[in-house]
Amino acid sequence: MGEISKKPLKDRELASFCEQMAMMLKAGISSLEGISILKESLTDSEGRAILEEVYEELEMSGDLCGAFTKSGVFPQYFLNLAQIGERAGRLDEVFSSLAVYYERQDSLSKNIKSAVTYPCVMIGMMLAVILVLVIRVMPIFSRVYGQLGTEMSGVSRSIMNMGTWLSRYSLGILVFSVLLVAVALYLCMTKNGKKHLRGLGRRLPFTKGIYEATALSRFADGMSITLKSGLDSDEGLELSGRLTDSPVLREKIEECRKKTAEGTELGAAFKEAGIFSGLHARMVNVGILSGSLDQVMERVAEQYALEADERISRTVSRLEPTLVAIMSILVGMILLSVMLPLMGIMSGIG
Repeated sequence: MGEISKKPLKDRELASFCEQMAMMLKAGISSLEGISILKESLTDSEGRAILEEVYEELEMSGDLCGAFTKSGVFPQYFLNLAQIGERAGRLDEVFSSLAVYYERQDSLSKNIKSAVTYPCVMIGMMLAVILVLVIRVMPIFSRVYGQLGTEMSGVSRSIMNMGTWLSRYSLGILVFSVLLVAVALYLCMTKNGKKHLRGLGRRLPFTKGIYEATALSRFADGMSITLKSGLDSDEGLELSGRLTDSPVLREKIEECRKKTAEGTELGAAFKEAGIFSGLHARMVNVGILSGSLDQVMERVAEQYALEADERISRTVSRLEPTLVAIMSILVGMILLSVMLPLMGIMSGIG
């Protein structure tokens, strides 16, 4: 399971754990024995402590889901499906599906982080280069102009004044920068911060599509797992709706549940609620008619995950040249603002 702490387990840790549990259950090994084997194979002390706690509780109560719940590190969706799988006697299938699900979520999370991190690094580098030019390089040109008996004027003078102002208030700028870093860490590292960051990402034009595709992928994945576990579509909608943090999609899921409760066929309810459209709506209808909706939902989840990856790649590929071009233009403008007048002075002296 890798590195584990008493904090909620990460997607990659859950994927590894579910995969190993599924393999052992399919091989005929009991849950208790499987936990024991995993516990003994771990070298990480914190991970072993968690599995030790799960093992002891399972040995006393015989309730696997209760043991997972008491450890306090497994997400609610995992617990809900583990409970369903335990009751239905299909725990191996549930763990296999959860392993695929958490692997996909880990991949999506990493791609989203890379899409956010790269522009931030580029912008930071761009600002650092400009600050060095304005604060350090421009005063050198100012002294050169002074030695030639003239002064900077126009754009170059304005940039020079800005550099002087930045140097004068460098302490305040440093404090402001520290605050910005603190806000960034809050947004990236805390639960509430991540919630605000996701809300912002869903509103920005260039990231909105990524978050929509990710939310639909998680929903379709959840529906696939719940249907494979033997739940009906209404229970699947209820459980899968908990997976998404998109308020818009949650409203659509609730509307879909109301329509199915009123007697609307599931495929039509998906379309009327605006959850699936076009090709995906047709795929769902085919899945319902053929009795393979769980497999279709898994395929839909894969397609939305691929769409999210493609959107992330496109966003990054567009941002890279754009940021490089902006930095080049700004640096070029600063240097030309002092070099062109200086060349004119030198040619006049010659």
